[in-house]
Amino acid sequence: MSTLKDRLTADMRAALKARDELTTSTLRMALAAVGTAEVSGKAKRELTDDEVLAVLTKEAKKRREAATAFSDAGRAEQAAKETAEGDVLERYLPKQLSDSELAELVSGALAAGGFTGKAQMGPAMKAAQAAVAGRAEGGRVAAEVRRQLGL
Repeated sequence: MSTLKDRLTADMRAALKARDELTTSTLRMALAAVGTAEVSGKAKRELTDDEVLAVLTKEAKKRREAATAFSDAGRAEQAAKETAEGDVLERYLPKQLSDSELAELVSGALAAGGFTGKAQMGPAMKAAQAAVAGRAEGGRVAAEVRRQLGL
């Protein structure tokens, strides 16, 4: 079992004992998503820490998007719940890069690969995503790559 999954399980048990309903339900949801990812595909397998991190990132993004949708619809209470769940998940994600750090990493990746034009957007994104290593959302990375390629 991955150490991140172990940590999620241990933290969920601690929250359960402390009667922290928000953390308990959020971590249960996260562990269910990890379990679903483990059984997807042809055979059940243990996920690596990086794969568990990818699942948590996806779940945190869902919470942010849901909070935005609820607040736009005037449902502040539900939006607050989604935001709180997102905050619980953020504890397990790596610290997000600032805009200047992101720009620096992307420019380094583009320079190393020699990417210059619109036709090279795909390979440039792949190199930039590898350099960023999950520390920034894909949309932010894509926007920075487009800006630096002059698109």
